[in-house]
Amino acid sequence: MQKYLDILKQYWGYSSFRPLQDEIIQSIASGNDTLGLMPTGGGKSLTFQVPALAMEGVCLVVTPLIALMKDQVENLKKRGIAAAAIFSGMSYDEILMTLENASLGAYKFLYASPERLATRIFIEKIKQAKVCLIAVDESHCISQWGYDFRPSYLKIAEIRAFLPNTPILALTATATPEVAEDIQKQLHFPVSNVFKKSFYRSNLAYVVRYTEDKNQYLLKILNSVPGTSVVYVRNRKKTKETAEFLVKNGIVAEHYHAGLNNVKKDEIQSRWKNGKTRVIVSTNAFGMGIDKADVRSVIHLDLPDSLEAYFQEAGRAGRDEKKAFAVLLYNNSDAAKIKKRISDTFPPKEMIRKVYESLGNYYQIGVGSGLDNTFPFDLVDLCSKFHLPVLMTFSSLKILQQAGYIDFTDEEESTSQVLFTVKKEELYQLKQTPEEEKLIHVLLRSYTGLFTEPAFIHEEVIAQRLQWNNQKVYQSLIELSKEKIIRYIPRKKTAFLTFTQERVDSKNLYLSREAYEDRRDRFVSRVQSVLNYAQEENICRSQMLLSYFGEKNSHPCGKCDVCQKKKETEITTAEFENIRSTIVQILSNENLPLHLTVQKIPFKEKKVLQVIRFMLDNNQIKENEKKQLFLVR
Repeated sequence: MQKYLDILKQYWGYSSFRPLQDEIIQSIASGNDTLGLMPTGGGKSLTFQVPALAMEGVCLVVTPLIALMKDQVENLKKRGIAAAAIFSGMSYDEILMTLENASLGAYKFLYASPERLATRIFIEKIKQAKVCLIAVDESHCISQWGYDFRPSYLKIAEIRAFLPNTPILALTATATPEVAEDIQKQLHFPVSNVFKKSFYRSNLAYVVRYTEDKNQYLLKILNSVPGTSVVYVRNRKKTKETAEFLVKNGIVAEHYHAGLNNVKKDEIQSRWKNGKTRVIVSTNAFGMGIDKADVRSVIHLDLPDSLEAYFQEAGRAGRDEKKAFAVLLYNNSDAAKIKKRISDTFPPKEMIRKVYESLGNYYQIGVGSGLDNTFPFDLVDLCSKFHLPVLMTFSSLKILQQAGYIDFTDEEESTSQVLFTVKKEELYQLKQTPEEEKLIHVLLRSYTGLFTEPAFIHEEVIAQRLQWNNQKVYQSLIELSKEKIIRYIPRKKTAFLTFTQERVDSKNLYLSREAYEDRRDRFVSRVQSVLNYAQEENICRSQMLLSYFGEKNSHPCGKCDVCQKKKETEITTAEFENIRSTIVQILSNENLPLHLTVQKIPFKEKKVLQVIRFMLDNNQIKENEKKQLFLVR
């Protein structure tokens, strides 16, 4: 184990592993297929990065999160570890170059989105590489029982055929027992091998509050619980409206969603991480890969689609092990809203066929053609041209993806890239302007490997180092590109769509029970679990969540709203006798209605009512025709 501790110290500066990390690493080092169930923030990435650095060859990391993929590649490079990524939106030449470098041993880590795995060029090149480990992040996506099943994940198992001796490490923060079993089955584990950290959070109080005015209650919480907070809402418009409401009421807040550009997102995250912004109001786009330990509250203004999603988002509170709150605000209209999501998420099959036919016409792909064709995709433009409702069209695309007809990536802002197209020795023989020389110098000083592979760059960082404005950097990079010194691909915001089958006549479109009815039934079940959680008044919140994830023998947490309510009504023998004797004393002097009797007793109302109910049930007191309480003598 010492060599892994040495690697941890050398590259990350830590002297010991967190609980479960060392056990997973030892399992992988022994060549065993391994499933690691670790809550959000548990340090999952180190469980494959550390052992891979001790092995000979490249570690293939599969993840659907392009932004996280880029962040991890960049972070590894900063630590002096060679890493690269392949994802939707890269050109064929860029993918080919990256794969060839990987096959030659140029990288220690190769990140790939799951849809890349089954392509001919990927298979051809990865066969030539020495792959020491396959790490599968968000592995619940491979299970049709999971809340976020992605058919492209099924391709991971296919590459095992030509990498038979390479162990797999599957990782996820949210998996029910059924999903954990299915992950291992889908990835062809020879024997079950699961390492699970309990999902119990001793410092986190789960609370549900019923309120018709959620904004005012949100304000009440933030004024009562100091410190950093994340507020989750369902749509982009609401993020802005809620943040503006908080600002008007004296709370420093900003809004965040996937539609913002990367620079804006980075700025917002930075201000929040540094404590300049107290509250982020966001869709579920915020949080993945965000590690801030001192979040004191996570508040949901809208119900999530599943307890898996809720647990992951709520779990971003209190990672410093100090007391924190996960609050869900609920009212009667929420039940109707969440049930409407079922019809929005699973449109009628005729609607799905119409969307599929419109796609073929949009890209002018004839029946029998289009296999493996990838296109930039604009959902709003498609809906506008073919008069389709946006939400149901988006859901139809997701179902077509589940059915295996297309691959569809949500809108991403690609990071700018630069590659030098001249050799290093040629570069210094070329004549450049003084400003071009400065720019080239900063590029070479800021990024590594620019002569062998495209590097992700940030024009804002370059501008800061050169003390230029962003526009000047952009224009100068364009000029170097025109002079064929570099290849510069500016960032742009787009989604991508790939036809994974030849186009069929929409009348012959086959939506299997697994792709539609079974998934709809599971979605309905997950929605009902969320409603049960929100409406439950007697079972400990923590116990409900832990039971959902297979921990059946947990104890009441003592901190959630349900446990606190029970504490308020629990009466000690001494309290009971004090309240009873006070009631006897008061009613000895006069008969009183219930509400006046309660007012005269200096104990919590719930406890007083409990004693009165006991005395009524046992004929110690009674109620007369005037609805007054009197002593039975």
